[in-house]
Amino acid sequence: MTAIDEIKARLNIVDLVSESVKLRRSGKNYTGFCPFHGNSRTPAFAVFPDSGTWRCFGECNEGGDIFKFYMKKEGWDFPETLRYLADRAGVQLEPLTPERQAAGEEHERLRALLEEAVTFFRHQLSTPAGADALAYLKKRGLTPETIEAFGLGYAPDRWDAALGYFTGKGYNAEEMLAVGLVTERQGGGGVYDRFRNRIMFPIRDGVGKMAGFGARILNPDDVPKFLNSPQTVLFDKGHLLYGLDAARKAIRTQDQVVIVEGYLDVIALHQGGFPNTVSPMGTALTEDQLRLLKRFTRRMVLALDADAAGEKATLRGLEVARQSLDREDELVFDARGLLRHEARLQADVRVTTLPEGMDPDEVVLRDPAEWQTILEQARPVVIHVMETLAARANVDDPKVKAEIAAQIFPLIEDVPSPIERDAYRQRLARLLKVDERALLETAPAPARPARRPGMRPPARQKPARTFADAAGLIHALEAHALQLLLRQPDAVYLVDRALQAAGLSRFSPDDFEHMDHQLLARTILAALAQEDLEPQAYIHEHTPENLAPLLAGLTEPMKMGEPNDEKRTEDLIDTVMRLRDTRLHENVNQLRYLQEEVQQQGEMRFDAYQKLISEYSLAIQRLNRARKSPVQLDE
Repeated sequence: MTAIDEIKARLNIVDLVSESVKLRRSGKNYTGFCPFHGNSRTPAFAVFPDSGTWRCFGECNEGGDIFKFYMKKEGWDFPETLRYLADRAGVQLEPLTPERQAAGEEHERLRALLEEAVTFFRHQLSTPAGADALAYLKKRGLTPETIEAFGLGYAPDRWDAALGYFTGKGYNAEEMLAVGLVTERQGGGGVYDRFRNRIMFPIRDGVGKMAGFGARILNPDDVPKFLNSPQTVLFDKGHLLYGLDAARKAIRTQDQVVIVEGYLDVIALHQGGFPNTVSPMGTALTEDQLRLLKRFTRRMVLALDADAAGEKATLRGLEVARQSLDREDELVFDARGLLRHEARLQADVRVTTLPEGMDPDEVVLRDPAEWQTILEQARPVVIHVMETLAARANVDDPKVKAEIAAQIFPLIEDVPSPIERDAYRQRLARLLKVDERALLETAPAPARPARRPGMRPPARQKPARTFADAAGLIHALEAHALQLLLRQPDAVYLVDRALQAAGLSRFSPDDFEHMDHQLLARTILAALAQEDLEPQAYIHEHTPENLAPLLAGLTEPMKMGEPNDEKRTEDLIDTVMRLRDTRLHENVNQLRYLQEEVQQQGEMRFDAYQKLISEYSLAIQRLNRARKSPVQLDE
């Protein structure tokens, strides 16, 4: 994750914009008067928390991310804005030294090694040696298509299979050690394969880049049952979630993420029609992982098996710090930790329990509708704990009542909302069959942490109708367009020719919504306007220092292979048109959503929004005609 991505993940765009714009909630989004031009009649300024963007549908007709907002509001350049927002987010900016640049290049070579490893282990799965592994996966209900989609593989039962293969590919032992494919022998006698006779699960970061592997035993006598890559420069388990790269779109669309324990649970649930599922890979959830998920949704369901969610685990979660409970083979339930995360992130974290002795993959293979019902019955953390503690206890015993109350009251007092606290007290009194006043008399003094100035208390929101979220697609299209332009900057002339032939405006940095992408597009155009250096040399020399990681990522070899010049230009023209088309459709969807809100509230902004919808719809029609009738690019 770049510093820019981390800043966006940590800062809430609604909180930032609210400091200078009076916003009013409109469903999931917010509206107000645009701060960049005079207007006191029609609040045409909208903020969209899910995508972290804003847009003015009025006079200035601009939009973008938090960087664009502050640059426009304060008149700052990008470095000034980056420093200011990094300070607010608590993100430390590091200068790009030659050493860091070299390290970045080394990281890309290590990622390439991991991608080669995926191919190697996948091939081994189809060999006679991998027959048992393949049979096991099929026995667990996975289809060949699913096995292929998740890149599952097999590590041969040899000490030097991977070592020999990658040595032959030109990689050295130090590089294999750096990504955790091999382990040093005790006493320094060389290295040997870390993964042997195991099913291999590639682990990717949230954008699909390889980070490491998880491995499951085939021989029940082997230990441990699951073995992950060690901590490396690419693999940090506390910052990764298995399956997130495949789940991102579904999490946004469904506005909910389901967190399960194992790799096979994630894979089976995706196969069974529940692609909004991820896993923290067997360890306690970290706030970094929850903060990462918050970029896509604030509704989180923790699906625990009966043992992990039971009385013993619940009691340990209440009595012992989470850090002391971390174990490789167990997803620890930490009620107080979850409540603190829920409050800080303003999220809605719920817990659901599986049938006794069953894993999520077994439930969904038996009956997908049963899994859906389990999710719908997910309970808030406090309710889960009080009902779990009471389920196997004799609540008619006065001493048991007092013990349960003593354990639950600290949880209740951790809840920020006074309404929720009151509701939980009433529920506990009913559960224990005691008078609520008696509970309050024995309750310890509340010790809630002080709320930061300006921080909103988390409020339960009624479900709101949402439009299709195009934020992820827009970001991907912008990045792909830049990938193509960086390889052939002068292709922009052919793009302009195609756009103008279709009656469309020329390519512009304003085609990009994300400020870092927009600045890189400006640098590309500046490179074409000067004559002192070759365009690509100019781009690398004049790209702002803090955009260097972005530039390095966009100039990596393309996963599907490098296209020739003709294909690259065709792809670039289509990508720019798709980008414009997607943004226009998003604008129309956002306006219709706002239009529906004001109509329900009896306001008079409906016609103003309708006029804008008509204008965007005409632009979409022009784009559709252009995409159906591509121009001839031959010189």
